[in-house]
Formats: sequence, C-alpha cells, structure tokens
Amino acid sequence: MGDSSNTSANASANSVASTDAGADSSAAVNPQADNSKVNRISNGVVGLSAEQQGNSKTDVEITRKIRRAIISNKSLSTYAHNVKIITRDGRVVLKGPVRSVDERRIIEDSAVTVAGADHVSSGLEIKMK
Repeated sequence: MGDSSNTSANASANSVASTDAGADSSAAVNPQADNSKVNRISNGVVGLSAEQQGNSKTDVEITRKIRRAIISNKSLSTYAHNVKIITRDGRVVLKGPVRSVDERRIIEDSAVTVAGADHVSSGLEIKMK
C-alpha cells in the first residue's frame, strides 16, 4: 500500500466492483484449499495478511471498533461478519467475500468512519449465493 492506493471508500468500492466478475469466475473454476495467496493479494489490493496485524494499542483499537460496527449490524450476512480486518500503523485492509454491493458499502463505510477514508483499502469481493 502506498500513497497511490485508493484514498476513499468510494474509490476502492469502484476499484473492487470492476474486478468482481473475474474474481467470481476464477474462484468457481479453480477452488483452492490454501488461500494464503488470496490473503496477500485480494482483488488487486496488495496489502497485509492476518499475521501482519499490528499489535499497537491504536491498531488493536481500530480493528476492534470496526469489527464491533460490523457484528452489531444484524442485517449483514455471516460472510460479511467474518471479513478480515487487518490494521497496521493505522492503515486498514479489508478482505474477504460479502453477499452484495450494499454489504461491501456498509463495511467500507464502517472502516472509513473509524480509520478515515485515506487509511482504508478494500479487497472485499461480492460472492453471490
């Protein structure tokens, strides 16, 4: 992640939306038991993997607040409740499948509310039932 990464949830949502079809078709054709490569590069968002979660008080608090906001929204699917939220040095990376554009927007908005638009990169993918 660098300064050239998306600087708003809307920009990252547009970026993610443009790759949804390709991500869905490749996942259906080539299911992988080990998704560590997907964890490192999700929908073109090169970022942190779960083991790189920051341990600073600030990073843990940012992750906790975002997770609470997501979990407290009972309208979201189990997929949405289980997205990866990785925070390091105040920068947040969101990864994983969600069921709809609305779920992706809700999660991205929650992250932006907590961390700020210029600190959130989204690799959320829409996976239809």
